[in-house]
Formats: sequence, C-alpha cells, structure tokens
Amino acid sequence: MTIFCLGSINLDHFYEVPHLPQPGETLLAIAHSTGLGGKGANQSVAAAQAGAPVVHIGSIGPDGSWATERLAALGVDTAHIATVKAPTAHAIINVDPNAENAIVVFAGANMKQSLTRLNKALETARKGDMLLLQNETNLQFEAATIARAKNVTVAYSAAPFNAEATQSLLPLTDILILNTVEMQQLSDATGLTPQQLNPQTIVITEGANGGRAITPEGEQRFPAFPVKALDTTGAGDTHAGYLAAALHEGQPLQEALRLASAAAALKVKKRGAAEAIPSRAEVDTFLSFQT
Repeated sequence: MTIFCLGSINLDHFYEVPHLPQPGETLLAIAHSTGLGGKGANQSVAAAQAGAPVVHIGSIGPDGSWATERLAALGVDTAHIATVKAPTAHAIINVDPNAENAIVVFAGANMKQSLTRLNKALETARKGDMLLLQNETNLQFEAATIARAKNVTVAYSAAPFNAEATQSLLPLTDILILNTVEMQQLSDATGLTPQQLNPQTIVITEGANGGRAITPEGEQRFPAFPVKALDTTGAGDTHAGYLAAALHEGQPLQEALRLASAAAALKVKKRGAAEAIPSRAEVDTFLSFQT
C-alpha cells in the first residue's frame, strides 16, 4: 500500500530575525539558511520518515533538480515529479526568537501540475492507498476525484486556507486536517460546525495545547508534548504526514495522533522544514520516555 502526495516543492529561505517585521520596517537578519520545504514536500518526507512508502506528485523548474535529489535521499519516490517551464517555488520565512514565523510563498512551478501526469501518477493507486492534498498546487479537486473513484482514502490539509477550494473538496475528503484558525475560517465560510461537516474524521490542531479529533463516534482530544521550540515551520505538515502514515499502517486514531504529536514536537526543536523532520526511530525513542 502506498501514500501518494500531490503537493508543493519549495526552496525555503530562512531568516532569523529579532522580531517579525512590521509594515514599512527594514530588519537586519541574525542568520540565513536555505532548505527543502513546501507543505507537500514536508508531508511526503514526514510520511516517509514515519516508515510509509510515499510517491510525491509535483513540479519543479529547470533550477530544481536539487529538490528531487533531497526528496529521494529522504525516502520519497520522485518518479512523478516533473520539470516544467516555470521557476521552482520558493518561500521567505522569517523566524523570531520565540519560534514564531511569518511566511511569503512564490508558487512558481507548483501551479503547473498536469492532468495527464496526474492520471499517470495515480494509475496504480488502489483501495488501501491514501492521497495527501494541500492548497499549494492546482488540480487538488481533480486528484481527489480520481482517488475517490479508486476507493483511495483522501486526507486533505486545508492550508493555506482558501474558502472556495476547501468547500469544493469537502465532499471528496475522508480526513480533514486544519488548525484552529483554519477551522474558524471554514466555519465562517460555511456556517457549519465541525460536527456538521462531511469528512468522516476532522483533526484540529491547537499548537501547544494539542488538539482534537472529531469522528462519528464523538470527539477525542490528543496531547502536545512540551518542548523548547526553535522553529515551528513545518510542524503542522510533520503532524499531518506522520498521522497519515500511522493510519495507513493500521494504528487506531488515538495512537496515530499521539505519534504525530510527538513527531511535531521533535520537529520544532530543530530549525528548518523538511530536512528537520525526525525519523521514526527518533520519535519512538522520544515516546518511550513519555508517561
């Protein structure tokens, strides 16, 4: 069984700053680094690090071969990453001393997905597989439609939040993943509570407060693990990728959520995005010391 991920691939530029910039303010950065990122790439890496077989579907520009190489080195199948006539996407990420961030993304090649390539990538998908989606590429709706026709489980992170895209995908989504802000935005757009939405499972993350999962059987909370955060970039993606992998391998929801929370906790202890996501061995060791 396989996890397919239609998702973004970015070159992340990280700037450590004394505080997040105010309108009209110029700041001198304390430090600068680059790395692999994008919500899609982060989720693919997280699921692969958790032990799942992962196929990433995406696009890079002629300048993006480094990204494919890094994804492959982190355990992701890159056979369905295309090179297109657009720059590889990039993100500008400012991180303050409290690990809070402010991010600007240039979508570039991420918005050049091809329906022909998408059909080819999902050709072998079957019942028991899973498709991960976010809002940083085009063709999410088409991908979910193909997946549903093949009885593939659709897990959708509604971020960055887009009311129109999210509402169109809700009827095709099995597992909806949002943070508290995105959940409020969705409720404002639809007039519905989480319990009234279509997906069978809704996971709402609440940062340091853990979060909650809503299913037909009711609501259950899951914990966050207290750690000293250096950089929260990619924490939600790490949670989503690990959650997908754990559910994919058959873990009960509560256990899967605990694993995902532990992975996210370890991620924020490191700077960076995809390349800072912990391995399954690191997460299992961390959990072995938790009561």
